[in-house]
Amino acid sequence: MSRIYNFSAGPAMLPEEVLKQAASEMTDWRGSGMSVMEMSHRGKEYISIAKKAEADLREIMEIPDNYKVLFLQGGASSQFAMIPMNLLRGRNTADYINTGQWSKKAIAEAKRFCNVNIAATSEAGNFTTITPRSEWKLNPDAAYVHYTPNETIGGVESSTILSRPVDVSKFGLIYAGAQKNIGPAGLTIVIIREELIGEPLPGTPMMFTYKTHAENESMYNTPPTYAWYIAGLVFEWIKNRGGLDAMAKINERKVDKLYAAIDKSGFYKNPVDVNYRSWMNVPFTLRNSELDTKFLEEAKAAGLVALKGHRSVGGMRASIYNAMPEEGVNKLIAFMEGFQKKNG
Repeated sequence: MSRIYNFSAGPAMLPEEVLKQAASEMTDWRGSGMSVMEMSHRGKEYISIAKKAEADLREIMEIPDNYKVLFLQGGASSQFAMIPMNLLRGRNTADYINTGQWSKKAIAEAKRFCNVNIAATSEAGNFTTITPRSEWKLNPDAAYVHYTPNETIGGVESSTILSRPVDVSKFGLIYAGAQKNIGPAGLTIVIIREELIGEPLPGTPMMFTYKTHAENESMYNTPPTYAWYIAGLVFEWIKNRGGLDAMAKINERKVDKLYAAIDKSGFYKNPVDVNYRSWMNVPFTLRNSELDTKFLEEAKAAGLVALKGHRSVGGMRASIYNAMPEEGVNKLIAFMEGFQKKNG
């Protein structure tokens, strides 16, 4: 069976080269006589895997030396609590920018620990745009500002990490679930400036303090070893393809042609403000929603799967992360054009 084009928002498709390498090493990692899944995370073999993964991530993202890189469990959702637990640092207010469903979840969790100032929200526009920075009402006494560039549901700029270069030094903390551009589900990356580590709220469990994980090189407990290993292979794959500058050019080319096909069609529509459209998650609706089921069934038969939009917004959603090859986007566009000719 040939591989299909998987447009899922996450867990998302992984680079085929990475899957093939992992398959070749499944039962015997480089002469060790065992699978990575069987290794002790304290053993020299696995330590070498972990250290290389961190070094490669630091290289491709140009992470400054005064930042710690943590490989954690709990998903990005666990960070909704860990951030106020660790970053309030004696203050009782935090600023949040509400850009969609994931922002709302982060806000709800933060309210358990502090006063939340909604400095800006685009909810009135159904999260199809982002409030201009000039209109944010930031609190000068806030401990931090939380912004979510990962609104995969609504389709505003999302899942930015590893899709293009980002200046890490502009942020105190960056966090991301792996299951988009990094690797399989089960791993969460946290990149945190060292000065922000060490003053958690009183009573914070050891497992929820960044200090615990930083001091133990993300191995205070057994980490998600296999997900960490696969992430390392993805980092190496990105390096071999020319790094994040090269990924940005490919991703921009892929998404530009998909939006162009949607905008010119008169049959499909993307609701997001053009200035804030995501490169990675492209929602779209059909002019006649009664054709949705037919579209999905025929797309699946053509090898294009997981295109159904999130239940809260309906329609379709094509997630085109790094691992989605350009030919997959080309095939989707060709299918959409053919479907329109038959049903428009």
